[in-house]
This record gives sequence, C-alpha cells and structure tokens, in this order.
Amino acid sequence: MEIAVQRIGGPVVVLRPRGRLTSGDAPELRAVVADLVEQGRTKVVVDLEETTFLDSSGLGALIAGLRATRTAGGDLTIARPTGQVLDVLTLTTMIRVLPPHETVADAFAALS
Repeated sequence: MEIAVQRIGGPVVVLRPRGRLTSGDAPELRAVVADLVEQGRTKVVVDLEETTFLDSSGLGALIAGLRATRTAGGDLTIARPTGQVLDVLTLTTMIRVLPPHETVADAFAALS
C-alpha cells in the first residue's frame, strides 16, 4: 500500500491510500495520521477511491485516526469509498461513525 499525502492548507490534509488496507498496512496509516496530528494538522480527509480492500485492521486504523484527530480538537472523515471498502463500512455499521462523502470537496467542507 502507498499513502499519498496532500496538504490543503492550515490544518487540513488529504490522505490517499492506494491498494489494500490490511493488517500489514494499517500501522503505516496510523503512523501517518499520528505524525500529522503531531504537526498540528488535525483535519484529515481519507480519500478511499483507490483503496481496493479493507479488513478489520484497516478499519481499526481509520477509527484510531478518528480518535487521534478528535482528541487533538480536529476530525477525520472519508470520501469516495467503493466496492468492498464500502461493503465493509456498511456491514460493520461503521458507516454511522464515518459517514462517507461523495467527493473530497464535500469531505473538506464537512471539516470546515
């Protein structure tokens, strides 16, 4: 998995994980979010359009990121989940905790 980081401005960052977000990759996502929060970038959009697979560890990394950003006074939201990723979010009812946005712009607006 590769995570592209796009700094939008101020505390807002867009993360774009590409590929599978599984137990082997979840620690990387957790570390990226922790580093961002430490830098004061506490508003995070995770663009899941290119994330092809999500398991429980990947889901846990998203929740850990949500917790870390909120603890720091920010927030984390998701955008554009597709296929299996959207199915996992729906089946686990995590879609209630992390409601997806149709576009990155919508997710960005939700953080403002």
